[in-house]
Amino acid sequence: MSDVPGGMLGPLLGSDRVAATLDGQAWLAALLDVEVALTHAAAGQGLVDAADVVGVVAAAATLRSGLDPAVLAAEAVEGGNPVIPLARRLRAAAGTAGGAVHPGATSQDVMDTALVLLVRAAAAVIGDDLAAAAAAAARLGAGHRDTPMAARTLGQQALPTTFGLVAAGWCAGLDRARHGLAEVVAALPVQFGGAAGTLAASHPDGPAVADALADRLGLPRQDVPWHTERSRIGELAGALGVAAGACAKPATDVVLLAATEVGEVSEAEPGGSSSMPHKRNPVAAVTARASAHRAPGLVATLLAAADHEHQRAAGAWHCEWPALTDLLLATGGAAARLRTCLDGLVVHPDAMARNLSLIDAGGIPHHAGELVDRILAHRR
Repeated sequence: MSDVPGGMLGPLLGSDRVAATLDGQAWLAALLDVEVALTHAAAGQGLVDAADVVGVVAAAATLRSGLDPAVLAAEAVEGGNPVIPLARRLRAAAGTAGGAVHPGATSQDVMDTALVLLVRAAAAVIGDDLAAAAAAAARLGAGHRDTPMAARTLGQQALPTTFGLVAAGWCAGLDRARHGLAEVVAALPVQFGGAAGTLAASHPDGPAVADALADRLGLPRQDVPWHTERSRIGELAGALGVAAGACAKPATDVVLLAATEVGEVSEAEPGGSSSMPHKRNPVAAVTARASAHRAPGLVATLLAAADHEHQRAAGAWHCEWPALTDLLLATGGAAARLRTCLDGLVVHPDAMARNLSLIDAGGIPHHAGELVDRILAHRR
């Protein structure tokens, strides 16, 4: 598992903070964390010698600091995943304690559980940016509760609304998406099933080992092994896609409202043009949209790969790793760039009043302020 590609584009598309939780070193650390936790769990049930735990822990520390993830990535080609060469190296480094490495497990157990750990780390960053973007939208909503502007339907001016209500709507969508993602991620459990999902190699203590492994890693316990039942990955993909969409909505509105002929908002630090110095491009909103637009295709890829055949999928499982990584990066990028956009968004009430005067549509709608108050009061 080498470093996530596209480093030059990471800051531009907002994915650099999430990428740091998913690079080769992060993968190596997560895989080793699972292997060490598994040795502890097995020792607790008497499946391996408790005295060997120290040797495995020391061997893992040596690999954590001394093994180049790119080397492990190259070695993963032969067996189809990086756990096979990692377990081999860990056994060799542990010496006489090597028999306590990877007890009762199959590669997918370690790979899936490590992926859950990585998703948790990446989702924490995404959640932080979603929360900050929602908070910025809430401030805009409260600050412009009674700032009149034209509502637009089908691209045309319709009736009056307030910018506060528009921004509060952004906030509501972002909060909903953030909580939905957090709930799905928090429910992702450990995966431990052994070679065919029967826990046979850990008999009679397989369920106890699985529970101890979950507890050591701070993950929910599994009900049954989910190695080819991938509804959890589908739920995660959906939640990430919804979060990306929640970011795309305000980003799109900002792009449209910042158009020269409209001029109702602008970014605090607009971007320029290489050939047209007069332009004030809403670059943060533009790049938030760019990242968000990548998400639906990746969600579809993960849903299409849900048909894991029999007790180990030939290709569908492998497809998940890059698709889910890219989806985390895309959603994280959208949230990060939207956060930048909304944190510094400049509102132009005079332009809103000017544009509203183009239609004779009456005053501010009676319930606009009440709706803003209701949305902001129910934030969690």
